[in-house]
Amino acid sequence: MKAMVLHGINDFRLETVKEPVLGEGEVLVAVKAAGICGSDIPRVFRTGTYSFPLIPGHEFSGIVVKVRDAENAGWLGQRVGIFPLMPCRTCPLCQKKQFEMCRNYSYLGSRRDGGFAEYVSVPAQNLISLPDEVSFEEAAMLEPMAVAVHAMRGMKLTPFDTVAVCGLGTIGILLLIFLLDAGVKKVLAVGNKELQKQAVLDLGIPESCYCDSRVTDVNVWIAGQTHGMGADVFFECVGKEETFIQAVENAAPKGRICLVGNPGSDIKLKKSVYWKVLRNQLKIIGTWNSSFTGDAEDDWHFALERLLKGCIAPGKLISHRFSLEELQQGFYIMRDKSEEYGKIMGIIN
Repeated sequence: MKAMVLHGINDFRLETVKEPVLGEGEVLVAVKAAGICGSDIPRVFRTGTYSFPLIPGHEFSGIVVKVRDAENAGWLGQRVGIFPLMPCRTCPLCQKKQFEMCRNYSYLGSRRDGGFAEYVSVPAQNLISLPDEVSFEEAAMLEPMAVAVHAMRGMKLTPFDTVAVCGLGTIGILLLIFLLDAGVKKVLAVGNKELQKQAVLDLGIPESCYCDSRVTDVNVWIAGQTHGMGADVFFECVGKEETFIQAVENAAPKGRICLVGNPGSDIKLKKSVYWKVLRNQLKIIGTWNSSFTGDAEDDWHFALERLLKGCIAPGKLISHRFSLEELQQGFYIMRDKSEEYGKIMGIIN
C-alpha cells in the first residue's frame, strides 16, 4: 500500500509499504479521508515522535475491509470514524471509562501507524459507525469536533454566560460552532487571520464580536465588550504564554478559564498574574482529548448526533484537499503559513 512515512524529523516520504497485519480484536480500515492536525506539524518537522518509522495521521475515516476475529464480522463493509486513542482498558481510569486519561495508552498516528495511508489496522472497540448521510470528510473531522465538545461540556455553560474563544484554528472554530448550537447568547472570538474572520462571520457572529489581535488590543476590546467585567468563560485555544495571560487578564471575577491549546513552549507565570488568579477567584481547568465510551452520551456520539441533525457543518471549514500523493503540500502550507488555510484534508482512496 502507499503511505506517508515519517523516518525522522523533517524526513517525511511517500512510500510503498506492507499492508498492516491485524492483531487480536483489530480490523483493517481502507482510509477515505484524513485531516492534518496542527499537532502533526511539530511531530513531522520539529520534535519527532515516539519511534521511527511511523505513519502519522489521527483524524481519519474509512470503510472496514477485513476483520481478524469472527465477533467483529459485523463491521465488514461498514463506514466508520475512528477514535485514535487506544486505552489499556485495565488501569483505574479505564475502569471508570475515563479512557481519554488512560496512563498506559497507545495512539494512532503518533505511537503507532495512523491514517496517512491507504489502509490502517484499528481496534474494533475504537470504531464508530457512520450513517450514510455523513460524508467521509465530515467523519474525519469527528476527532477535532469531539475535542471541542469535550472542552465545552466540561465548563457547564449557561446560555447567559459571556464566552470568549481565543485562537481560531480548527478546534477554536468548532468550539464557536458548538457554543452557538448550545444557545450561548454572547460569544466573543479572537483571531488573527482573514480566513478566521470570514469563518466567524459565516457562523452568524456579528463583526462587532470578532477581534483581530493583529491590530486591536485584546484587553481593551474585551473590556469594552463586557463593560469592564471580563468574560465569564474564556477558552484559551493557542497554548502560548501571551494568550494564557490574556485569559487571566480578561476573565471575570469568579470566571472560568479552559486551557485547550497544546503548549508550544514553557509558560511562565508572573507574580502579578498569579495574584489576579487569587484575587478574582478564577477557576483554571484543563481539557484533554475527548470521551469515547461507546455510550450514546459520549463526546463522539454527541458530535455525530449534532452533525446528523444538521446543526453543524464542519465541511465548510475545509480549505484544501490533496490526494495522498500530494499531501506533503498541505504540511508545507501549515508549516510555512505560505497561504491562509482552514482544515487541510487528504482524500486517500
